[in-house]
Amino acid sequence: MAAGKEIRGKIKSVENTKKITKAMEMVAASKMRKAQDRMRAARPYAEKVRQIAGNLSRANPEYVHPFMVKNDAKTVGYIVVTTDKGLCGGLNTNILRAVTGQLKDLQSQGQGAEVVAIGNKGLGFMNRVGAKVVSHVTGLGDTPHLDKLIGPVKVLLDAYTEGRINAVHVCYTKFINTMKQESVIEQLLPLSAQSLQDNSSKGHDWDYIYEPDAPAVIDELLLRYIEAQVYQAVAENMASEQSARMVAMKAATDNAGSVISELKLVYNKTRQAAITKELSEIVAGAAAV
Repeated sequence: MAAGKEIRGKIKSVENTKKITKAMEMVAASKMRKAQDRMRAARPYAEKVRQIAGNLSRANPEYVHPFMVKNDAKTVGYIVVTTDKGLCGGLNTNILRAVTGQLKDLQSQGQGAEVVAIGNKGLGFMNRVGAKVVSHVTGLGDTPHLDKLIGPVKVLLDAYTEGRINAVHVCYTKFINTMKQESVIEQLLPLSAQSLQDNSSKGHDWDYIYEPDAPAVIDELLLRYIEAQVYQAVAENMASEQSARMVAMKAATDNAGSVISELKLVYNKTRQAAITKELSEIVAGAAAV
């Protein structure tokens, strides 16, 4: 029964794996609900900042913030948001494939790229493909903190203000629902009038009292708008991560159950064949006597 013993060992191993994937599925489901609540709670703030920034830009057309001015630099900045851990299906693969396509297009046009990597998976991938990583942040945990994101992102914002890069894009996985997540590459800079336009305020003229003055308020508000967009991207990516991990672990648990059923069937057939062989030998021996 050497074969039977080997099959029993395989069954035990797959059963242990099934227990692990089931536990990871339940943990991901719990974290997913919290991540979704955090993501939805951040949306109203980002939307309100966008509305106020749009109103201020229309109320003061004589002042143009550096974030809204295009330049002719030959370098593009990318903020790549990925996860710190794996086992979440094709989540990271999809967004990194999209970013790689963008980098190849820039290279063919003779332009360069600077990357800010948020997440350990994106950092490792960008280093392997030889991209220029100017800053990074890893180990965000289950809750994103804006103070950890400001520093790395500010490197690209300063580079844009100085005219060393001509655009900044944020690349992340947008949460659609539990079963669907979408890879997105959005332009952060330069800001356009359309991106700040608020449909609800059409036909209304806004007048403000500024303290200390309009340029200072607009400068601070647009910076907060960019920070809110980056934070929202990280929150969306974390919600997508937990959803993808829950789905992946559920699929792994189901597959483990199927493997166990097949192994048990093979074990029973092997055991029955061994018993039949032994009975045949006993009957043959008795007949010979």
